[in-house]
Amino acid sequence: MENIQTYLSRLPYWGDLNEAERKAVAQHAVVRHYAKGSILHSGGGNACLGMIYVLHGRLRTYLLSEEGREITLFRLEAGDPCVLSAACVVSQLTFDTQMEVETDCDLLIVGAAVFKKLTEENIYVRCFLYELATARFSTVMWTMQQILFEKVDRRLAAYLLAESEKTGSLELHVTHEEIARQINSAREVVARMLKRFSADGLVELRRGAVRLTNVPALREI
Repeated sequence: MENIQTYLSRLPYWGDLNEAERKAVAQHAVVRHYAKGSILHSGGGNACLGMIYVLHGRLRTYLLSEEGREITLFRLEAGDPCVLSAACVVSQLTFDTQMEVETDCDLLIVGAAVFKKLTEENIYVRCFLYELATARFSTVMWTMQQILFEKVDRRLAAYLLAESEKTGSLELHVTHEEIARQINSAREVVARMLKRFSADGLVELRRGAVRLTNVPALREI
């Protein structure tokens, strides 16, 4: 694994820190590995991790209702920072979110105490904090708009096309349950919609996989 100093230099605000601040961050930053399926809690009075920066892997941030329904808000991939895990630093973040490790992850974590001190004393870090929070809020609003106003078939088609483009393959190894979480729907609804797509010749359903067979038609949807 690379020296932690190399990782710290990737932080968006690293160039705006003075020597004393850099030393403090270096002393209170760690790199941790999380296995797929791990749950990172934030907000709602849970333990405050601090600011995280994804070095490798992917995280999913979601809301969980009392009935157990999940609403995916956004995902974090390599190179993405996140401040929702530092809700104890930002008093305005009063809603409870959870983070799930979707693939094995390596995270650079800047401790909550030192990050809080930076936001109070360094205007550049404070601007970074609120600009990032604003960007995440915009993403969350887009997600809510999709849930409230976009039909399931459109969300499903968009997801299949995006995953195909991301993986470079027409065959996606995902379950109905995983797709349901991705597009914020119920597994039963996803199963019915995929059967409809299959009957229309848009996809081919395989055990634990979906193969795209008519990309142009999916794009029209």
